[in-house]
Amino acid sequence: MVQQYQSPVRVYKHPFELVMAAYERRFPTCHLIPMFVASDVLSEETSEDNSTHKIERRCKLDVDAPRLLKRIAGVDYVYFIQKNTLNRRERTLHIESHNETFSNRVIIHELCCYSVHPENEDWTCFEQSASLDIKSFFGFESTVEKIAMKQYANSIKKGKEIIEYYLRELEEEGITHVPRWSPSTSIIQPVVAVTPPAPPTTAPIAITAPAESGKDAAACKDSSSPVGSANEPLTATPDDKLDADYINRYLGDLTPLQESCLIRLRSWLQETHKGKIPKDQHILRFLRARDFNMDKAREILCQSLTWRKQHQVDYLLDTWSSPQVLHDYYTGGWHHHDRDGRPLYILRLGQMDTKGLVRALGEESLLRHVLSINEEGLRRCEENTKVFGRPISCWTCLVDLEGLNMRHLWRPGVKALLRIIEVVEANYPETLGRLLILRAPRVFPVLWTLVSPFIDENTRKKFLIYAGNDYQGPGGLVDYIDKEVIPDFLGGECMCEVPEGGLVPKSLYRTPEELENDDIKLWTETIYQSASVFKGAPHELLIEIIDASSVITWDFDVCKGDVVFNIYHSKRAPQPPRKEALASHGITSPGGNNVQLIDKSWQLGQDYSMVESPLTCKEGESVQGSHVTRWPGFYILQWRFHSMPACAATNLPRVDDVLATLQVSSHKCKVMYYTEVLGSEDFRTACCDVQSLGSMTSLESSHSGFSQLSAATTSSSQSQSSSMISR
Repeated sequence: MVQQYQSPVRVYKHPFELVMAAYERRFPTCHLIPMFVASDVLSEETSEDNSTHKIERRCKLDVDAPRLLKRIAGVDYVYFIQKNTLNRRERTLHIESHNETFSNRVIIHELCCYSVHPENEDWTCFEQSASLDIKSFFGFESTVEKIAMKQYANSIKKGKEIIEYYLRELEEEGITHVPRWSPSTSIIQPVVAVTPPAPPTTAPIAITAPAESGKDAAACKDSSSPVGSANEPLTATPDDKLDADYINRYLGDLTPLQESCLIRLRSWLQETHKGKIPKDQHILRFLRARDFNMDKAREILCQSLTWRKQHQVDYLLDTWSSPQVLHDYYTGGWHHHDRDGRPLYILRLGQMDTKGLVRALGEESLLRHVLSINEEGLRRCEENTKVFGRPISCWTCLVDLEGLNMRHLWRPGVKALLRIIEVVEANYPETLGRLLILRAPRVFPVLWTLVSPFIDENTRKKFLIYAGNDYQGPGGLVDYIDKEVIPDFLGGECMCEVPEGGLVPKSLYRTPEELENDDIKLWTETIYQSASVFKGAPHELLIEIIDASSVITWDFDVCKGDVVFNIYHSKRAPQPPRKEALASHGITSPGGNNVQLIDKSWQLGQDYSMVESPLTCKEGESVQGSHVTRWPGFYILQWRFHSMPACAATNLPRVDDVLATLQVSSHKCKVMYYTEVLGSEDFRTACCDVQSLGSMTSLESSHSGFSQLSAATTSSSQSQSSSMISR
């Protein structure tokens, strides 16, 4: 299996020519690269105007590997082939290295590039990527891979010193400027000496010298804003790279391999999902939750992104309004921050009437409220990152259990708690930094036995449990929270605005039927609509177009089953079948979220026409697209069951077909969709960044990267052509 590595962009706040002068000073020897032994120039070529210089070297390296492994391999040194191409006109240096020794067993390939900063021509960027493919190595494949990873990490870390060292040396000698190349400049730059054959410029994985990097990279444009929702659209383009100092400032101290995982997963999302992508902090949480296993992190992240989109979680803080009963009886709230700058959430669980809240609100409302708390926590973490000047990616939760008793073990209440824990664990990993449980009573072990199996092991390690008043002494609450902000009900002097709770009046209780209807309404009242698609009973949506050249746009998710998406046009408005027609056949309507409009008597080509080729959509796919209307009239968007016979396109089944298939529960699909009609000018304005408009019809082009979410999420779903909306 090929291992890929990608380092963040590192920036020198020095001009390219000065960096190249410092670079040349590394040769013929460099005490900062003790592993380099020697090199021979295989070929060298310089253009007539001195704008381009190419050199190929064979480099001898003393690899830091166990002596036993060297003896088994039969070598003391390894050799690399390195090709450098310096383009003074374009101000770039491209470096390519690959191993010559054991090339039939191990393939190491590294690419590096120095280039001018895209936003400041007086700064220089450095990028590095590498790949490692171990086919066989005398049974020591795992050992070789570990050596490679160690050397690569050391290479990146050590690389920060090299170029900066020689830049300081140049400055001490009074050399602070090197003129740029021009056709009139001399063949040899005045401050750059002609040097003997040079060692490798960077460190191919495991067996070359340290990679170069600068220490002042914060000026590279952040590729992700530090504030906003988890899926907030990025202001940067997909070509932007993560910056080393940006990572350190906003994401924390990561190892080179962890940086590589973050960059590669982010790039994968940019390539496969042409819409909004999560912010780097959000991606990093999922990587940490799976110990930086790329495949596992990608799978759970993609599942979470689909969940967020289907339930419009990104808009939760703007759309969710807590019922008054939550304001009065939910005993939780935000309260300052802990000693590490993490937002502090206080939950007085022992004072909460869980049964009353469930009976008054329902499980779904409580879940939605907890999700809003988590979204608010993410926002506060980003704010505190800016305030404290260091990465803050999680919060602290203080749970006061005084008053907890057997009434809290009411079965529906425990069921609601377990479901909330399950949803939060799946979609907000690594957001809890510490959980302080205070004044745990004797009944607490019973509750802990019920809920602990649903909590991730890494999360459980963050729990600190105090019984009675043990939290007041050394090693207690003051070790984690400043004395000035300890709440008054815990013996502190800070007034806490968290409600005291109490019993919810039974007059506020809802009937089970009312709660069920409210729960359904809660999750479906978004900009997306839900629809069921039965075998023999497609779902259809009518759109009336008055002005030709309007643009119909759509965005839908296939939540269950496979469907075929069509668009039809008719000059006359179709009428949905009457309930009496279905009842005469002894069946009921497929459901309130299933609408059929095209009459069975209509003939394709006479009463209505197909304006797009059918698009087959698999379960889990997310599809965006648009269609420019050519005529006024009525357009019908149709989702139908995928396994319908080929003749269904011309003879759409209705009551007779439904009679045989409607009762089969397996013949049911579900879609969530959103449509909008735009004027042509508005649509062109929205798409002004697209280089070539071409055909605005995009039915076959709009599969988003989320199309893998129901599969193994190991391969990308590529667009078939240019989709105006999905970009």
